[in-house]
Amino acid sequence: MNLAWADIRHHVLRFFLTTIGVGALFTATIGMIGLYRGVVYETLLIINDVGADIWVAQGHRAGPFAELSEVSGTLDRRLEGVPGVSQVRRFIQFNQQYEINGRRLRMAVTGLDFPKDKGNWIPLIAGRHFYAGHYEAIADQSLGFTVGDQIRLGHDDYTIIGVAAGQVDMAGDGILYVTIPDAQTLNTFAPSEAILLNRMNKTAPGRSGYSAGRVGAVMVALRPGADQEQVRNYIRNWGDVEVLTRDDQEDIMLNGRLWRLRIQILAFVGMTLLVTTVVVSLSIYTMTVEKTHQIALLKLLGARDSIIVAMILQQALLIGVKSFASALLQSYVIFPHFPRTVLLLPSDLAVEGAMAIVLCAAASWFGIRKALSVRAQEVLS
Repeated sequence: MNLAWADIRHHVLRFFLTTIGVGALFTATIGMIGLYRGVVYETLLIINDVGADIWVAQGHRAGPFAELSEVSGTLDRRLEGVPGVSQVRRFIQFNQQYEINGRRLRMAVTGLDFPKDKGNWIPLIAGRHFYAGHYEAIADQSLGFTVGDQIRLGHDDYTIIGVAAGQVDMAGDGILYVTIPDAQTLNTFAPSEAILLNRMNKTAPGRSGYSAGRVGAVMVALRPGADQEQVRNYIRNWGDVEVLTRDDQEDIMLNGRLWRLRIQILAFVGMTLLVTTVVVSLSIYTMTVEKTHQIALLKLLGARDSIIVAMILQQALLIGVKSFASALLQSYVIFPHFPRTVLLLPSDLAVEGAMAIVLCAAASWFGIRKALSVRAQEVLS
């Protein structure tokens, strides 16, 4: 007779509640790791998708994503003459809050260098890419716009010509793509009252953000076979700009901006796994204590310790497998509705599943220790 299965059959409700509770803890672990993966994905979204080999930013600045960078709007003309350069595109991005149709929306306004960049790399779910240099916009679906909507930004009306999926910045703000001239206009926009006050008060600080006619950085695509390091050193010798490769940008963002978040998430994951271990240990120990009489009877009949150990271990592994299956189900049902991207990678889920099995196997040690301490004489008690 398999006491592990017998115990589950006779206490179905308790086993179900245990797996649901442990599964919720595993769900939290999957969610925290998936949230970090999602933040990394959103942070590197434009860096990976825009097709730039080199980013030329303001000198001694790690821009344009890690910190504010401001370069001349004509820097692209200098870069076009650099040996090995295939294409240059200007880039600008800033976060701004607008009130549209009674809603307050915070957007990451991103300027693309039309007509060199028509936004063909943006994954659209509706609409089209840029056809004109002014008053067209592509919005992330999180902003709630549809193709054909007219929105008032600053002094001008913009038409939503496309809706994209998953286009958000590191802060989770939906991206609104416009052309560079429109982005510069929006960035320098100020209400009439503010302009008059600034004129009256000459000592008033200037508006924060990019200066008129300037951009955040210039993206450089290299010719096939061009030596990236050679091109980088050529541009860096100018002395007034900072030259960053795609790997540099990733390193700055992951090991600079996100390292504290990584440590915090690892700490919370560790705490959650510790609590999970305690819960499983208590459950297995309680189930073992309740089976003291049956274990004593098995020993009296000559059952080996290995059989008893296998029984306890099997019960712990059943809890682990069922709980992780419950966690997977909850994850795929709940996390798609989160306001931030929770990215569930198969490799992460495989590691987390293995961790769940190992954790439950380790937690069975308390029950195994109790079972091995039971004497055959206790069958008479």
